[in-house]
Amino acid sequence: MWGLVKKKQNSIMGDNSRFAIFPSRMAQTTMKLRLKSAQKGHSLLKKKSEALQMRFRKILREIVDVRGSIMTTALPEALFSLAQANYSAGSTFSNVVRENISSARLKVKSDFDNIAGVKIPKFHTEVSGSDGNELLGVGQGGRSIQSAKEQWEACIKVLVNLASLQTSFRTLDEVIKSTKRRVNAIEHVIIPKIERTLSYITSELDEAEREEFFRLKKIQAKKKKIREEKLAYLEAKGQKLNLDKSGEQDGAGKESELIDAKDPDMLF
Repeated sequence: MWGLVKKKQNSIMGDNSRFAIFPSRMAQTTMKLRLKSAQKGHSLLKKKSEALQMRFRKILREIVDVRGSIMTTALPEALFSLAQANYSAGSTFSNVVRENISSARLKVKSDFDNIAGVKIPKFHTEVSGSDGNELLGVGQGGRSIQSAKEQWEACIKVLVNLASLQTSFRTLDEVIKSTKRRVNAIEHVIIPKIERTLSYITSELDEAEREEFFRLKKIQAKKKKIREEKLAYLEAKGQKLNLDKSGEQDGAGKESELIDAKDPDMLF
């Protein structure tokens, strides 16, 4: 019997289509709980993947729009305003600008946005301090220089927004791929493996119940045969037994008591 159990365990260990587990009622309950948890996890991951994909498509549309605005509006206008300022200020434009710039007023700050439990970086610009170059180029080309500053500031903000969108795009792309792999692994590997294990445990338990039923039937047949042999032996000795309707003995006798005595269970 123990050799049969060891052989069954070895066959389970060598089968990759199901989990290596001994078939029992406790194992069946455990696998049912694992199946329920896997199905719930699959549902949650699928919803997460769908939410990430919706945000991913939205960011992709925003990237296309921002790139179009940069190529058609922001960058051409900034370059045109720079050419105007250079023409208005003359040859002293570059020297005047360099001498009056000490520190950057436009700074980039980073933050995080939470999308379905995924943190994606988000960049935005902030203007720090006052403009100390308000009177720059008053004598010559002042208005053109201020216009160039405003155009390039707007262009930098658009570029920072584009960088934020592209960073979010790449981060979401990696997370979506990993989430899809997990969803596919649960759907096509883990859940079918648990279901095959449950099917195996159920079939083994049913077979064990049939074996137990067959064993009890054989024991009853063996007891019945022994009882008939005892009756035949007593009748052969001329001792008649009077049985009532329920099959119990009416008389009393030492040999008849052997008939009604409870026989122990027989294992064979």
